[in-house]
Amino acid sequence: MTAHDSITATTELPSTMSAAVFHAAKDIRVETVPVPEPKPGEAVVRVLRSGMCGTDATEWVAGPKIFPITKPHRVTGHVGPMIPGHEFVGEIVSAPEGSGFEAGDVVASGAGVWCGECDRCLEGRTNMCDVYYTLGLSLDGGMAEYASTPVKNLAKVPEGLSIDAAGLAQPLAVGIHAARRSGAVDGDKVLVIGGGAIASFVLAGLKHLFDVQVTVVEFPGPKQERALRLGASSVVSPGDDLGDQVRESFGGSRPDVVIEASGAPGQLANAIAFVRDGGRVLAVGLPKVQPTIDVHSLVFREITLDSSLAHVCDSDLGAALDILAEGVLGEELIEQVVGLGDLGAQLDRLVAGQVDGKILVDPSR
Repeated sequence: MTAHDSITATTELPSTMSAAVFHAAKDIRVETVPVPEPKPGEAVVRVLRSGMCGTDATEWVAGPKIFPITKPHRVTGHVGPMIPGHEFVGEIVSAPEGSGFEAGDVVASGAGVWCGECDRCLEGRTNMCDVYYTLGLSLDGGMAEYASTPVKNLAKVPEGLSIDAAGLAQPLAVGIHAARRSGAVDGDKVLVIGGGAIASFVLAGLKHLFDVQVTVVEFPGPKQERALRLGASSVVSPGDDLGDQVRESFGGSRPDVVIEASGAPGQLANAIAFVRDGGRVLAVGLPKVQPTIDVHSLVFREITLDSSLAHVCDSDLGAALDILAEGVLGEELIEQVVGLGDLGAQLDRLVAGQVDGKILVDPSR
């Protein structure tokens, strides 16, 4: 990993750059495209790392479902081939005067862009903005040598934090937002269903924000071991006796909060079945098939069922960098760094479930 204080500042922009451009399912091409021109309030960054996530994998194998390839995005107006990548960190090349950023600063970018004026924004729920859009999903993103991003989306990377670890800031912010949305408080017993990357980010967020006892449900192997290293009190394995294992892990009690972060079939129903009466269930994982849940149990046991989407940049991105600066999470979750030309092969691995952590792209390779 490279410490970011060794990065050489670049202040001049070329006219073209290399970028991974999505055209259709299974069709991402490395192309030479114009370097983006910033709009008012935007900075141009030289992308140092850009991460892949499950959304990218879904678009790769079965898209376009989200990417505005065939019809204009309702907010950005973008239509046609686009550059993915909504998890990126880079070096400021140019920034508006008075923004607090200058050439050479290393920054992490949040993904979602908000207006700051609608009702939800004024409530602080900027991820629910009326005109919300996402870099790398609604408009060109960070799978390129350069990207343009609103300065309000940026947070400076702490001195000494490696570029690789900083590349996890955006997905970790998603986990922190989920931890906040769970309603957990100090002293709670919390069950996290899943041990993959997003579940690990949720676990890290829980342990950073609250004094809670956490049990993680995951199959035996490296993910279970990682959960314990990240602060889980215990791990249990899926099976017919899962409910009994969960109660045993909490000393015979049901958990106060259950966070479903796997998206696996039947696990949202399990979350409702396992939580204590009057408890809270948070849906984070996205199932591939419509889940069936026991509404009778949900109502008669007065269970709160909630959900979590993306992150709130102002409160979650800085917290993510604070956690990463502790030095544990990056070492646990970064699987490898590849070049733009390897993107398709790595997306295939992600779709096949062969990736346990995060794969980052270095566009300069």
